[in-house]
Amino acid sequence: MVEIADKGAGVLKKSRYEEAGVNIDKANALIEAIKPIVTSTFKRGVLTEIGGFSGLFALDTEQYKEPVLVASTDGVGTKIKIAIMANRHDTIGIDLVAMCVNDIVVCGASPLFFLDYFSTGQLENQVAEAVIKGIADGCKEAGCALIGGETAEMPGLYQVGEYDLAGFVVGVVERNKIIDGSEIGVGNVLIGLASNGIHSNGYSLVRKIFFDELGLKIHDEIPGFDGKTVADELLVPTKIYVPVVLHLLKAGSPIKGIVHITGGGFFDNIPRILPSSCKAVIKKGSWPMPPIFNFLQERGDISKEEMFRTFNCGIGMILVVPEQDAKDVLFQIQAMDEKAFSIGYIAPRKNEEPQVVIENI
Repeated sequence: MVEIADKGAGVLKKSRYEEAGVNIDKANALIEAIKPIVTSTFKRGVLTEIGGFSGLFALDTEQYKEPVLVASTDGVGTKIKIAIMANRHDTIGIDLVAMCVNDIVVCGASPLFFLDYFSTGQLENQVAEAVIKGIADGCKEAGCALIGGETAEMPGLYQVGEYDLAGFVVGVVERNKIIDGSEIGVGNVLIGLASNGIHSNGYSLVRKIFFDELGLKIHDEIPGFDGKTVADELLVPTKIYVPVVLHLLKAGSPIKGIVHITGGGFFDNIPRILPSSCKAVIKKGSWPMPPIFNFLQERGDISKEEMFRTFNCGIGMILVVPEQDAKDVLFQIQAMDEKAFSIGYIAPRKNEEPQVVIENI
């Protein structure tokens, strides 16, 4: 705490900035506390320590003939509300990293480094440290370095105990190995990589159903979930798909397109990579839907169409591969102890047809 001597009164008083709600000393103490957490993510290429004005990363240009940098930014939406309600802050950072790195791996990029933005009304170092620990855990899983970030204390902008997060990732891919969906063709098979829950989308609706309509509390047990509480289920961190996708690419798997199933579900995300002459046909029931989605659909009275446009419904990422390679790709994924399913195929599309069709919906 910054203290200034008041010679006239003979006492010490707070700085005017601290009176306004901003404690610079507390922020500096946080930086010192998280240094070992952050440096544990460092890898070859990191040139700076935490605490500088910017992070430096040296790209190994000898490893690439035509390196292309790939960047993405994202947040975790109102899932943060769940973490705050439950006073559990150690996994929301994993969600933050996952939402960013999953977005760049779809084009075949390897994550290089990550930066975070943590903003709050009044800094609580224990909470911030837990959040950043989660970010570091996510970075380690994704294979990228956490080389910097920003902690902003903004009294008056947030309610007491509230905070928000944003993440930024930069990765790299060889130009001739960029996956953009342009090679997708009729007959290709859709392989779905299993999600481990809701991930980080649709939480405004989830909160409405759980708390407003069903009247459940954050630590209440969910009926039919074998003792799992609302917090247990809703705070399962978003799955990071970087290791499995990069392993497949390194092994030479002929992946023609990759879709991250985030906000907009199947209907809005799959068309982002499809040629206009193609449509994706999804075989509903070809994978086991986690119980949380059945619960939300039934208790929230959500139509099947809306379920597939709001949630991942058990599939967090989709790979498009040639039919003759589908079994081998599935075998490789399962050999990594990951769950994957053949969930559909690419068919020809007429101009007036939708680009996503879900059978038996």
